[in-house]
Amino acid sequence: MKKFHLVLAVLLAALAGCLGALAADRWANNDAEGGLHQFVHDELSLTADQEQRLDALEARFAVEQARLEASARAANAQLAQAMETEHEYGPEVSAAIDEVHARMGDLQKATVRHVFDMREILDSDQQLQFDRKVSAALTRDPRD
Repeated sequence: MKKFHLVLAVLLAALAGCLGALAADRWANNDAEGGLHQFVHDELSLTADQEQRLDALEARFAVEQARLEASARAANAQLAQAMETEHEYGPEVSAAIDEVHARMGDLQKATVRHVFDMREILDSDQQLQFDRKVSAALTRDPRD
């Protein structure tokens, strides 16, 4: 039964990680309508200044996102090591799962900050359209 619990813990941790990553990715980059970034660039009639500022934001976020994703992968590797060491849902596995969740949370927080940074560049009419797009992305069923 211990192996079953260990496998279940791993699957739940992996599922939580995948869901968090999927939600953040769909919300900011790859939702069904082409992504928030695509929407901003293609639908909001940005000025040259807005395009330039957005490009700079996206470049900075890409660096931060890569760092946070690497940190999440490292946390997953720590979880794998803890599971290999303990062979049960023990204190090391529990701490490693907490670390995975913390790193996923860091990525989600950074993504939300980036979305607000993008919004700040927009004029009031663009912000209304942007807000509707964000709301739709967050409330849409990811299976659709």
